[in-house]
Amino acid sequence: MSNARKLADNLPTEGQLGGRNFIINGDMKIFQRATAATAVANNYGTADRWKAWNDSSYGGAMTTERSTDVPSGQGFSYSLKLQCSTASTSTAAAEYAQFNQPIEAQNCQAFAYGTSGAKTLTLSFWCKSNKTGVYTVAFKKPDSTIYIIPIEYTISSADTWEKKTITVTPTAGSTTFITNSGGAIANDNGSGLEIYWNLLLGSNYTGGTSGTWSSNGSHYSTTNAVNWLDNTANNFYITGVQLETGSQASPFEHELVGVTLSKCQRYFYGPSIRIHMNSANSDTWNNSDVIFPTQMRVNPTMTATTNVGSCTLYATGVYSQNGQGLHIYSSSQGGHYVVFTADAEL
Repeated sequence: MSNARKLADNLPTEGQLGGRNFIINGDMKIFQRATAATAVANNYGTADRWKAWNDSSYGGAMTTERSTDVPSGQGFSYSLKLQCSTASTSTAAAEYAQFNQPIEAQNCQAFAYGTSGAKTLTLSFWCKSNKTGVYTVAFKKPDSTIYIIPIEYTISSADTWEKKTITVTPTAGSTTFITNSGGAIANDNGSGLEIYWNLLLGSNYTGGTSGTWSSNGSHYSTTNAVNWLDNTANNFYITGVQLETGSQASPFEHELVGVTLSKCQRYFYGPSIRIHMNSANSDTWNNSDVIFPTQMRVNPTMTATTNVGSCTLYATGVYSQNGQGLHIYSSSQGGHYVVFTADAEL
C-alpha cells in the first residue's frame, strides 16, 4: 500500500481536521471530582463528562475510578475503569448498569439531524474487560421526539485492549426517523445526543434491533448482551472515545490538557477553589465575587464543600451573569473562607 493511500485511509471523510471530536474528555485526562473508586449513584462520580447509571436496589453495584491501564502505543495516559462491586446474577426487568456522555444540543448542529442531509456518525473507542461476549452501545436523541438506536459489538479476548468502531447512518434499519422533522435537535443548551455503553439491562430496556433506529425510547439494547454485573471479578476499561461526522474513524484527536479542562469546566468547576474574605473595618458584611474560568452551560448549582464563617453562595438572579460567575457573602466580620463546586451538568 502506498504512503498516500495509508494517509487517505486515516483522514476523516467529512468535517474539519481539528476539533472533530464531539466527545469531551474522551481520553479520560480530567478528573475534577475524584480519582479513587467511587460508588455509582446515577451521577457524575469521577471522570469529567462521564455519567454512570446503576440501580443498586436490585443488589448489583459498581464503582468507577481513574486507571493508568491504557492501550500501548496510542498516547493515552488514563482510562476510566468500572468494577463490579456487588454481583447481580438474576436480572430484574427494571435493572440497569450503564455509563454515558450527553452532548450539548448546540454542539450537535453539525449532524444536520431532522433534514435530508443528516450526517453519518462514527464512534470509535478502546475498551478492555475480563468478560468477553456481546455488548451494546446506544445512541439516543432525547430532544423533542425521542429516537434511539442500539448497536452490538463484541469483546473477543479477555483482558486485552481492543479498538471498536461503530458507524451510524441517519437511515439505519431503513428508517426515516432522523431525516424527517422529528429527528431535529434544537439549537440550545439542552441535551442533543446521548451515547450509552450498556453493561446490564433488564427487559424493560431491551428489545431493540441492532443497527435500527427505534421510536421506543427504552430500546437501549438487544436481548443478546452479556450481564456484566454477574461477578465481582468483572471490570471494564475505556479510553480514546471519539465521535465524528462521516463514515470513517480517524486517529484519536489528542488535545492539550488545558483545552480539555476548559471544555469540562463549562459543566463542572471545583472543588479546589478556596475563597477568602476578610474585613479590615467595622463593616460586618464580607463580600466577594468570583468569575468562572469559562462561561458555564447554565447558572450552576453551588455546593460548599468547606465553609468556615457560614459563607453564602449565589449563582442565580442578580448575582450572576448567565453562568459567568458568582457572589459570596458572610454576615460577620473576620477571616472566612469557602471551598465550593459549581455544577451545570446535563
